Amino acid sequence: MRQILAALVCLLLATLPVRAQDVRVAAVVNGQAITTADVDNRARLILGSFGQAPTADAIARLKPQVVRTLIDERLRLQEVQRRRILVSDREVAEQIGRIEQRLGVPPGGLARQMRTAGIDPRTLYDQLRAQIGWVKLIRQQLGTQAEITQAEIDEQVRAQEAAAGTPEYQLAEILLPIDDPAQEAEVNRTAQQIIDRLRAGAPIAPIAVQFSAGVSAQEGGDLGWVRPEQLDHEVAAVVAQMPVGAITNPIRTIGGIAIIQKRGQREIGRDPATMLEVRQAFLPFDSAVDPANLTPAQRAVIEQANRIAASVRSCPAMEEAARAARSPRPTNPGDIRLESLPPQLRARLAALPVNQATVIGATDGVAVLIICEKRSENLGAPSREAVASALLRDRSDLLSRQLMRDLRRRAQIEIRS
Repeated sequence: MRQILAALVCLLLATLPVRAQDVRVAAVVNGQAITTADVDNRARLILGSFGQAPTADAIARLKPQVVRTLIDERLRLQEVQRRRILVSDREVAEQIGRIEQRLGVPPGGLARQMRTAGIDPRTLYDQLRAQIGWVKLIRQQLGTQAEITQAEIDEQVRAQEAAAGTPEYQLAEILLPIDDPAQEAEVNRTAQQIIDRLRAGAPIAPIAVQFSAGVSAQEGGDLGWVRPEQLDHEVAAVVAQMPVGAITNPIRTIGGIAIIQKRGQREIGRDPATMLEVRQAFLPFDSAVDPANLTPAQRAVIEQANRIAASVRSCPAMEEAARAARSPRPTNPGDIRLESLPPQLRARLAALPVNQATVIGATDGVAVLIICEKRSENLGAPSREAVASALLRDRSDLLSRQLMRDLRRRAQIEIRS
């Protein structure tokens, strides 16, 4: 999630100057228009998630894929409305609020940044509304199938226990649908553009949110840990040969093109880890830092952090200190796996006693961090919660693809040049 949020900041800044637009109709979906302004705004949003400047040429190259994305989004919204599934302004606002909180942006700040960057905030609001509504619709259509039984979980847990010692993979995906063979060449070009950006260092999560047709798009494409038999045969064959960190070439599947990032590999049932429960207070700098030439304001921030570290001796005290300092970042960042940290930070936290605070510097501020608990876990052990989540995701994804195929087949769609 942190990757998604960081990328959002980048996309808000990497935009062309605002200018007057010649607004025309780009497509009509069941009588509802998608305008060229809608397409331009979404293209800017997507290019920002690529970390790419939205030049006129870049926007023009992306427009065919953007139009298809907006058509699918409009079809979803129309179906949500037809079934009278309510997506309230409050739900959208809450989602925006969660994004702002994690970004350290004050309420309303995200919309202001988008307007400054030349992006209509409704572009993001409409996307969130479509995603929230579609998830509600899928859950509604699943009915009792959305309730994963204990027997189903038991069966999957037994299967994992029987497969102990065999590989499983931590993956993220982007799924680009192909419903018409005439679209294949263009979808492949889009896939290759995405792959080029991913291999250049762009995070997959914001790109998955913008492009992926899979239910996992809501989670930035994250599939968690999966066994080979849970994947399409074509995908499993490629993933087995990949090094960790690699991005696949486009993989043709029954439904379209899959792009996979391999984040990890382990043996089922065997993944020892040291988990840290922490609390933090983050104190931001008011300007970029030069460690060799700190400003008086930056020195004051560091001194404040040192005072907090010297006085705090418990996690509740750190929470209180974070509130008093108006820390813009979450006080509880969630459990941290020690082995996943950079070597220098890993060594430092490994040696840090529980309930002793420390100051960690960054380019944009300093964090005062305290460890509440250290515990050893076997993350490879079957988790009933993860099993239930995977079963529900698979069912949701299958139903989502079926419903979208039906909606596209019945729709009256006119794409204008």
